Amino acid sequence: MTLVRWNPFSELDRIQREMNRIFANPNFGDLAPAREETMARGFIPAVDISEDVEKIQLAVELPGLDRKDIEVSIEDGRLTISGERRFEAKTDEKNFTRVERSYGTFSRSFSLPNTVDVDRVEARMDKGVLIVSLFKREEAKPKQIAVQVA
Repeated sequence: MTLVRWNPFSELDRIQREMNRIFANPNFGDLAPAREETMARGFIPAVDISEDVEKIQLAVELPGLDRKDIEVSIEDGRLTISGERRFEAKTDEKNFTRVERSYGTFSRSFSLPNTVDVDRVEARMDKGVLIVSLFKREEAKPKQIAVQVA
């Protein structure tokens, strides 16, 4: 599996643009109602990837999502995790003055090494974290070889 180091500074660029947009807003500082276009920006969920002898495992932070909102697929040697976090419908009793949580669609793709058995993949949700287990092919697992005494 190709591991790509996550660069937290790339997020700072996005945050800087968002801050510039906020401070340029003439309504900054008051409690002007949040606009719908700022509620559906999309987001990039954080992913931890670990590996042991048996499998490669991805832990994807997806709090507040149901499994019906998430799709996991493998095609042409790529694992893709995508979905959508929907903004709750506006009601007469609730007018948002600030929306800080991210909503919208997301998609993350990962190149798979040829050691992964694509027929042995499991995905489960646990407390807002999607766990994807990619089991390795038998021939890719390390083997112990006994040393014979002559």
